[in-house]
Amino acid sequence: MKQALMVLVTLLFMSCPARNARTPGQPAPAPPRAEAERAAEEGKITIGFSVATDTFIVERWNKDVKVFSGAAQELGGNVIVQLSAGGIREQIAQINYMVNQNIDILVVIAHDTELIAGAVKQVRDAGIPVIAYDRMIQGTPLDAYISFDSQEVGRQFGMALREAVPRGTYLVVNGGVHDVNSFDVSRGLHEIVDPLIAAGAVQIEREIWLEEWSFDEALEKISGILEETTAFDAIVCGNDSIAQAAIQLLSERRMAGEIAVVGQDAELISCQHIVEGLQLMTVYKPIGRLAARAAGLAMAIAEKRAVPHDMLLENGSGAQIPSYIEKPIAVFKENMEVVIRDGFHSREDVYRNVMF
Repeated sequence: MKQALMVLVTLLFMSCPARNARTPGQPAPAPPRAEAERAAEEGKITIGFSVATDTFIVERWNKDVKVFSGAAQELGGNVIVQLSAGGIREQIAQINYMVNQNIDILVVIAHDTELIAGAVKQVRDAGIPVIAYDRMIQGTPLDAYISFDSQEVGRQFGMALREAVPRGTYLVVNGGVHDVNSFDVSRGLHEIVDPLIAAGAVQIEREIWLEEWSFDEALEKISGILEETTAFDAIVCGNDSIAQAAIQLLSERRMAGEIAVVGQDAELISCQHIVEGLQLMTVYKPIGRLAARAAGLAMAIAEKRAVPHDMLLENGSGAQIPSYIEKPIAVFKENMEVVIRDGFHSREDVYRNVMF
């Protein structure tokens, strides 16, 4: 098992690695136990933030962690961020390590939303509250869940394609099977396109699932499909990394821009592809708002302050999970100003390859 990569927030954060990287850099020294003890002596809340590294190679996770860490520090908190090397066993081992660092609350972006349940139960049994960030952990009670409305992401995919490609053949490439969000996105998509299928206007020729949210895996699987047939009018991609794989393969066949491609996360390359006419749309999730809200929520729960929830959701545990849900925004060429105005990307970066 690869050695855990521990990064103190006070040392964070270098630029996001390439999307097809598969091994993290050399591990930084683990924070001394005295760090958490010093924070306790100063009356600071210590938040443990566990991030599955295989998701961290996606551009957006850098933004989540930076904003969360900064917001928590401004509120007087101390944050320890721990990046696993991608496997569930390593993530669990790192969670156990953070518990031994005397954290006051744990925030988790889970590698596997089901297999992590036992570790989360042990943490809560030890009296440490747990927040599931972005991915709802299944099968065990939680103190809170905070994320975007993934089903709405799928609806926005469907509505964009209903407008742009109301008749035709679709290829659907869903995200990772270990992430419950993938299934929520799929449900939202089918809510919109199934009536078109029933009416005979749309046909889903192929629908596949990836093992992980992986550019490389998407590249391999989409390539295999396009070797068999390129007779698609639209490709639905679980996120922008998958969309980038699809567009690369279409470009190799001189078909980029001819087939409508949709994705989510508003990654810079995808925003560039949209203004260049190579991708139809992406779903922008205001990460700054979500991460800052999550930091405030973590501090409040650790300090035993009540925070009104947006809704209660089930996760197969028999408990109702207090949930805090932000709304995503569909972004097309015409409303790209949304991500620029939020400071998510600069105008110069988005329009780098086109005149504006």
